[in-house]
Amino acid sequence: MKDIVRWGVVGNARIARQALIPAIRKAKNAELTAVASRSAAKAKEAADTYGFRKFHDSYEALLRDPDVDAVYIPLPNGLHAEWTVKAARAGKHVLCEKPAALTAVQAQQMVEACHANDVVFMEAFMYQFHPQHERVRAIVASGEIGEVRLMHSRFAFRLDDPGNVRFDKKLGGGALYDVGCYCIHSSRHILGAEPSAVYARAHADPDSGVDLTTTGMLSFDHGLQASFDCSFETVPGEFFEVIGDKGRIHVQRPYRPDKNEDGQGRIVVTMADGESRVERIAGDSYVLQVEHFSQCVLDHSAPTYFGQATVRNMKVIDACRQSIRSGQAVPLGF
Repeated sequence: MKDIVRWGVVGNARIARQALIPAIRKAKNAELTAVASRSAAKAKEAADTYGFRKFHDSYEALLRDPDVDAVYIPLPNGLHAEWTVKAARAGKHVLCEKPAALTAVQAQQMVEACHANDVVFMEAFMYQFHPQHERVRAIVASGEIGEVRLMHSRFAFRLDDPGNVRFDKKLGGGALYDVGCYCIHSSRHILGAEPSAVYARAHADPDSGVDLTTTGMLSFDHGLQASFDCSFETVPGEFFEVIGDKGRIHVQRPYRPDKNEDGQGRIVVTMADGESRVERIAGDSYVLQVEHFSQCVLDHSAPTYFGQATVRNMKVIDACRQSIRSGQAVPLGF
């Protein structure tokens, strides 16, 4: 019985080099097999540097490689749908970088293509696999902070390079797609609910037209609300807070806990009387993600983060973009 998934990487993006390739090398049920670039020289360099057994000078060639079981797609956002569908038709399982698509319609097409070709699909929201988030959900479920009323999340960094693909509107640039998607996803994931309406505002770059800063409000049933802000032009930072009527939970680095000084997740629970405690939780989000996806491939099972959850997240992003254009709140139906 096969116990290793052979991975191919479509492209030579920085996220692949810095995070996913090292994670595949560390994962107990995965191995680096092939890398593809549109430049043979760059593909060979990547293979030599990171230990791939094979390299290809085109994405198509990698998809034809019979030694590749699953592919990771870290291409620009606007190319995710095209190459996910092509990979599915080639019989390759697909781990696609977030956001999976530019619209919910595209995401649905990707999910359907993978289903039709009997391959596993998952959007690479790696942060959710860190055990600090299950701990947050457990604290909320225990009732320790009382009834949850609010959640706020933030993800921002400065981006001053106008040549960066994140400034290309046609390829899905902008802060909402790049980092706001994390805030939206974590609000839904931690609260375990879907919003009934969204309202968003944005400050756009006058040259490229992409949003540089976006703020939003998600309205849920029973008065529960979640707000977020994301930016390419403010002081860098990330956190989220879950606030109840008895206390609050602050997660210092929910999306990149590996950036903490000790590399661990850090949760601060503060009660109404001011008493607080810090919980430190170890875990490697990227390795855990690769191992989970690889096991789903080996078991022929669905990921815990399944395709329709990706479509729902994209529906919320669609609604935020519609709200930005109209200046009005946009209702959602799930």
